[in-house]
Amino acid sequence: MTSSPQPPSTPTEHPGHADHAHVGHGHDHGHDQSPSQSQPQGHSHGHSHGHGPAAPVSKHLRKVIAAVLIPFAVAVFVGMVVLWPGGAPAHERSGVGFDRQTQQGTVVALEQVDCKSVNASQVPTTGSVSTPEGREARAQQTGDCKKATVEVATGPDKGRTFVEIVQPGAPRQLENGQEVVVAYAPDAPRDLQYSVVDVNRKLPLAVLAGIFAVAVVVVGRMRGMFALIALVVSFGVLTLFILPAILQGSNPLVVAVVGASAIMLIALYMCHGLSARTSVAVLGTLVSLLLIGLLGSVFVDWAFLSGNTDDNTGLIHGLYPDIDMSGLLLAGVIIGSLGVLDDVTVTQTSAVWELHQADSSMGSRALYRAAIRIGRDHIASVVNTLVLAYAGAALPLLLLFSIANSSMGSVANSELVAEEIVRTLVGSIGLVASVPVTTALAALVVSADRPGSPAGAAASVPARGGRGRRRKR
Repeated sequence: MTSSPQPPSTPTEHPGHADHAHVGHGHDHGHDQSPSQSQPQGHSHGHSHGHGPAAPVSKHLRKVIAAVLIPFAVAVFVGMVVLWPGGAPAHERSGVGFDRQTQQGTVVALEQVDCKSVNASQVPTTGSVSTPEGREARAQQTGDCKKATVEVATGPDKGRTFVEIVQPGAPRQLENGQEVVVAYAPDAPRDLQYSVVDVNRKLPLAVLAGIFAVAVVVVGRMRGMFALIALVVSFGVLTLFILPAILQGSNPLVVAVVGASAIMLIALYMCHGLSARTSVAVLGTLVSLLLIGLLGSVFVDWAFLSGNTDDNTGLIHGLYPDIDMSGLLLAGVIIGSLGVLDDVTVTQTSAVWELHQADSSMGSRALYRAAIRIGRDHIASVVNTLVLAYAGAALPLLLLFSIANSSMGSVANSELVAEEIVRTLVGSIGLVASVPVTTALAALVVSADRPGSPAGAAASVPARGGRGRRRKR
C-alpha cells in the first residue's frame, strides 16, 4: 500500500507541541511515509480525523482570540453569579393547570357502565347531533362509559382509592393496571379531592432516552459521550439558572443572554475541544446571538407582541404578574436559536480549516469563497428545517385557521401566529448571518499565519524542500 505524502519537516517544529499536535500529519500514527511533493497536503490528514480539531494558528493569534474570549467568559460567569436565583420562589399552589398538587396512581379495577346511570343529572341541552355539544350530550345518555377505580400510590394518602368515570368520547381512555397521574385538591369535598389528570409516560420516555443515548455513543464514540454530557449541563443551566432567575423577577432577556452564552461556551468547548477552531465558532455564534437579540427586541416591540397568548402564559402572568412576558418571548427566541447556530458555526469553521489543510496556499479570500459555497447549501437546509419545526409545533393552530377558512393575512396577523413568524424569521436571519460572519472570521484566522511562525510552518506547505518526514520512533 502506498502511504500518503507528507509535507517537509522544518527545524522549528516540535512534535509534542500542543499547537500542532492535531494539524493532520498522518506520520504521528506510526505509518511510514514516502517523500513526495507531487500532491497537495490535503492527502496527509486522513489519519487525524478522530483526534480532535486542528489548530494551525500562531501563538500571537491565540493571544488575540483569548483577549476577546476570556473577558467574555468572565463576564458570563459574573453575570451568572449576580443573577443566580438560589432556587425557584415558593408560592401557594393555585390548583389551576400545572400549578396543582399531583401524585402517582394505578387503575386497579375497570368496568363498563351505562353512561345514563352515572350521568342521570346531565340532561342533553339539545336533541340535535349536528353540533359537538349535542353529540357529546347524546353519547353521555346512550353510550357505555368506563368506571375506573384508582388507587393513590404516593403521598400521605397512599392506598386510598377513588372512582373516575371515563366518557366514551374522552381523548384519554384508561386501562386496567395503567399507571396514572392524579391531582389532589385539599379544599374540595373528600369524594372529589382526587381526579385523574394524565397517564404516566415515564417508562416509554426513559426507554426512548436510553436508545438515543446509546445511538449517540455508538456512532459518536467519545465525541458522542461529551455531547451527552454537554446536553445534561445545558439542561442544568436551563433548570437551575434560567427558569428560577426569571421567576425571581430578573429581566428575561438578560437572563437568556447570560444563560445561552454559558451553554454555548460549555457545549462547544466540551464537544469540540479547547482550540482556535472552536474559539472561532464561539465568536461567530456570539455575533449571531447578538444580532438575533437586537432584531428580536425591535420586532417584538414593533409588532406589539405581548407574549401572553395561551393558557400557559396566562397562568404564568397570573401567578407572577411582574414577569415581562414579551421579554420571556424574546428569551425563548434566543435560546431556541442557539442549538441550530452551534451546528452552523462549527460546520463552517471546520470547512475553512479542512480547505486550508487541503491547500494551504489559499489566501483568506479564496478560503472564504470556497467555504461560503458550502455555507449556502447549509443555509438552505437549516432555514427550511427551522421553519418546518415551528410549523409542525403550530400545526393544530394552523388547522383551526384552515377550518375557519381564514385568509393568509388574517392568520398571519393573529398574535399566536405572529409570534411564531417573528420567532422563525428572526432566528433564520441570525442563522443566515452566522454563515458569512463565521466563515470570514475563520478564513482570516487560519490564513493569518505564515511559514515563519512555528505553528504556521507546521500547517503550511513550504515552497521549497523535498524530503518527507520519517516515522517517529
